[in-house]
Amino acid sequence: MLEYLFSQYNNYPTYEIVLEITAVVFGLLSVWFAKKDNILVFPTGLINTSIYVFLLWKWSLLGDMMINGYYFIMSIYGWFLWTRKKGNEIVYPIAVISNKEKKQSVLIFFSTVLFVIVIYLIFDKFTTWMSYVDTFITGVFFVAMWLMAKRKIENWILWIIGNVISIPLYFAKGYTFTSIQYVLFTIIAIFGYLEWKKILNSYNQK
Repeated sequence: MLEYLFSQYNNYPTYEIVLEITAVVFGLLSVWFAKKDNILVFPTGLINTSIYVFLLWKWSLLGDMMINGYYFIMSIYGWFLWTRKKGNEIVYPIAVISNKEKKQSVLIFFSTVLFVIVIYLIFDKFTTWMSYVDTFITGVFFVAMWLMAKRKIENWILWIIGNVISIPLYFAKGYTFTSIQYVLFTIIAIFGYLEWKKILNSYNQK
């Protein structure tokens, strides 16, 4: 069983394996801190995404690389938003998405998908079914990260959808450690949604 799961690493440079495992660890820490509504979600996320940008460039996975590059930028943006206060009041507490933000989310999704399609066509990367799935996931994750930066509870729903699809996708690509990471991401995201829901309910009871 272990041979089946990890045999693809036989031909990988040792430093790439070490970097992937390191990225997975910081990725899990980042999602855990997000679940706890802890601002450490962003510095740990920056480490995770910077490593993956390098690895995905090496692996020629352009869509995934763009996702992580975007995560890096949005982590800085989210870090800024989460620290903003007016007196003792948090400017961006956990909240439900507004109608305006729903429209913005749809726009971000389709704009992202269109952009990735163009990139894949330019580099002639539509060679397998994984490329098409990757395009869809990129759109989902772009919206999820934007909503998380704005502390909208719906971000967890999109993370769950994207993570579930990513599990078999990364395994099929041959990146078992990353696939396992997405299994754990999915579990944490479910509990993250439930925990944010409790916090949101406590706000409404005040």
